[in-house]
Amino acid sequence: MPRRPLVAGNWKMNGLLASLAEIAAMGAAYDDVLKEKAELIVCPPATLVGLAVELTARGAIGLGAQDCHPLASGAHTGDISAEMLKNAGASYVIVGHSERRADHAETDAIVQAKATAALRAGLTPIICVGETRAEREAGDALGVVGAQIEGSLPADAPGTIVVAYEPVWAIGTGLTPTLADVAQMHAFARERIEARLGGGKGATVRILYGGSVKPANARELMGVGNVDGALVGGASLTAKDFMAIADAYR
Repeated sequence: MPRRPLVAGNWKMNGLLASLAEIAAMGAAYDDVLKEKAELIVCPPATLVGLAVELTARGAIGLGAQDCHPLASGAHTGDISAEMLKNAGASYVIVGHSERRADHAETDAIVQAKATAALRAGLTPIICVGETRAEREAGDALGVVGAQIEGSLPADAPGTIVVAYEPVWAIGTGLTPTLADVAQMHAFARERIEARLGGGKGATVRILYGGSVKPANARELMGVGNVDGALVGGASLTAKDFMAIADAYR
């Protein structure tokens, strides 16, 4: 069966109560025509996940979170478990985002543990991989991403997990790889996912592109082979921009 495109909005450390109006507007614009073409989810900060449940259900938009702890509970002040997110109404969770890897020194092993926790709790993990500018300029981009896939994906993960390729140097910079670079990396990632998971799962895992996705470039990026959608950062904070990106699938 064809992979259903997924457009996911990552709000990062942005969003107050008033921002819930943007989620409501997204739901209102997510009409039946677009629902047939693509799946939409939004990942607000943890403070808004429980409050966004009714709005996302009303608009049939999926609800996700931005991180989870590997354990289900315990003495971990400030952390949130996958089970808590599931209980709050989330169905997805981002793990291994480059900002988590950099700011919190998360290793592939930690990311894999978090992905395992998400699956344990009944959440779909969106597992992020991607190279820095120095790694790309050194010719190591494929090697870095391949190693991250090997180390970050649970070996027994189902084909329903999501992988997001985010060239670190393109996040929030306005820079994007060439379409040829995107095509090469996504084809490579699919091969490595199959090598990691086996059983034909590489053909079912959705691979998103993330890195300065905006309305102006969404259509061409989403049209690249093996690109099954987008992980959108800043442009997902407003319904106008986020839905303009999703409209690439109309």
